[in-house]
Amino acid sequence: MTRLEGPIVGDVAAHFRFRWKEITGEGPPPGPAPVPVGDVRAQIVRTIPERIYAGCPTGEFGILESYVRTLRSAEQFVYLENQYLWSPEIVDILRAKLRHPPSEEFRVLIVLPSKANTGSDNTRGQLGLLAESDGGRGRFLACTISPRGHPVYVHAKVAIVDDRWMTIGSANLNEHSLFNDTEVNISVWDTSLAQRTRRMLWAEHLETTPEALGASPTRVIDEWWWPVAEEQLRRRRHGIRTHRVIRLEHVTRRSDRLVGPLQNLLVDG
Repeated sequence: MTRLEGPIVGDVAAHFRFRWKEITGEGPPPGPAPVPVGDVRAQIVRTIPERIYAGCPTGEFGILESYVRTLRSAEQFVYLENQYLWSPEIVDILRAKLRHPPSEEFRVLIVLPSKANTGSDNTRGQLGLLAESDGGRGRFLACTISPRGHPVYVHAKVAIVDDRWMTIGSANLNEHSLFNDTEVNISVWDTSLAQRTRRMLWAEHLETTPEALGASPTRVIDEWWWPVAEEQLRRRRHGIRTHRVIRLEHVTRRSDRLVGPLQNLLVDG
């Protein structure tokens, strides 16, 4: 998913040695310290559960912390591409942002599987809560990828906020990945890299070129994502699809909206 160079490689190696020693009792010796390369600020963030490793008995929850800090400070847009959207910690922040947006241009765009292999009710319930918080103002859009009607199982774990912060890694947006499993993400603070990555990724999904998406993220969401996703949803009902992006229909009945949060507490907590 990523290629790393420079001092951050030493952090990856240190994490590998830590886990290897915890399991085997032996640790491979550290290699030479990598020399500085480039000017991108990047950091390894981890989830380490409590009471699993002797070397970190209280756990480490840097992935959740990086999401929480960045989402709370979001001003222009939030883009999440993930296998799941179960985490109440993440959804609560997004709901607050949608209810009280920091600007008229603020948007939340989420790409998920059309149906997760587990916990689809969890995701449906959380999407329903986000749609309710948006109140039909068009600030929130959830899509999936389905080229010509053949669903792609979205398994990425990518987030981009305001074209200034980006994370890529192994952590899903559920309680397993944020609290109970051992995960590693890379957090990057670099406007140029975040913007290039977003345009490249959105161009693939929207079947165009990065150069065609040079407008502001808000305009691209309003003028590209929304029209394509809505049209493909209408076309699906008639069995004639022409593009890969399609809007996920949100849950609207109150009883269904409660399914996700309740199952999240029972299954994923």
